[in-house]
Amino acid sequence: MTSEFSASALDARILNAALSAAHRAALEVRGSTSPNPPVGAVILTENGDICGVGATEPPGGRHAEIVALDQAGRSSKGAHVVVTLEPCNHQGRTGPCSQALIDAGVASVHYLHADPNVIAAGGAEKLRAAGIAVHHLGASGLLQWDSTAILGDELEPWLQATAMGRVHVTAKFAQSVDGFSAASDGSSKWITGSKARERVHFDRSKRDAIIIGTGTALADNPSLTARYISETGETLPYKQQPRRVVIGKSDLSACSNLQRLGFTQYPDIPTALTALWEQGCRDVLVEGGPKLLSSFVGSGYVDAVQAYVAPLLLGDGRSVLASAVGANLVDGMRLEINRVERLGNDVLLTMVPGAQ
Repeated sequence: MTSEFSASALDARILNAALSAAHRAALEVRGSTSPNPPVGAVILTENGDICGVGATEPPGGRHAEIVALDQAGRSSKGAHVVVTLEPCNHQGRTGPCSQALIDAGVASVHYLHADPNVIAAGGAEKLRAAGIAVHHLGASGLLQWDSTAILGDELEPWLQATAMGRVHVTAKFAQSVDGFSAASDGSSKWITGSKARERVHFDRSKRDAIIIGTGTALADNPSLTARYISETGETLPYKQQPRRVVIGKSDLSACSNLQRLGFTQYPDIPTALTALWEQGCRDVLVEGGPKLLSSFVGSGYVDAVQAYVAPLLLGDGRSVLASAVGANLVDGMRLEINRVERLGNDVLLTMVPGAQ
């Protein structure tokens, strides 16, 4: 194999396999890196064998490329780098990854996303100027990798947050197939099955914060923790736990789970989002209830939607939203479906706002 991958089918498979490995590495650290992006990087030898894998460490730690280079060691010279984000080109708490790659003597760099951060961008140009072959996989036509990672593209919320200058908001809810989040008697546990609930907790462990309203906090007394069932049947907390955030002005009970575990409360949505951004959050999950979800939708702060849909007919009950989005079909919020997944007997629809 030459020092620069060609566009052959074999090389495309190598690149896609490396990119999949980079995404898996990024998924492992998602939720622990903000305000930095959860990036994955893979070092390939001249023969296309993986000799280093890295992911972004918590703030102040090494970036993904540095972790992968350290693992690869001397094998980095003449190697090929596959990374999910354009290598950075600025001096922050750590040095520029572009310079580290140049110093390591790599032959080529293949990156998936261009860096939207104007402070850190420019790594591709610097690498090219140093004589390193650089390829933008997202625009190359070689990319055939179909994301099978549990949460999709790990970088998407960070990319959007950086472009918007505010945290990325995912609105999540569970509903019956006819659109109710609770039965007419108010019962809602459990609309979805165990597989869907397992996914919710895994998802929580990968977010910077979970947001609910005071109504949900007072009615349900939630813990807002991320938990999993071990092989021995124990319920254990994930290592990574998101911030717990409550929006509203009502006081919570002194003996509530949130008071015991710790939470932050803000009077309204704009105040909460501004504060979370300043604290380094980039990716948050809103878990309702209906009034808060309606407020987020009405304020234009919903960037993605997760709808866990159970094959259950209720006919009446509590709606997912507390108020109408629009008076007619034209005024409703149209969504584009990105992913459809079956979780046991339930279906998870992952969507983003579409063209109106």
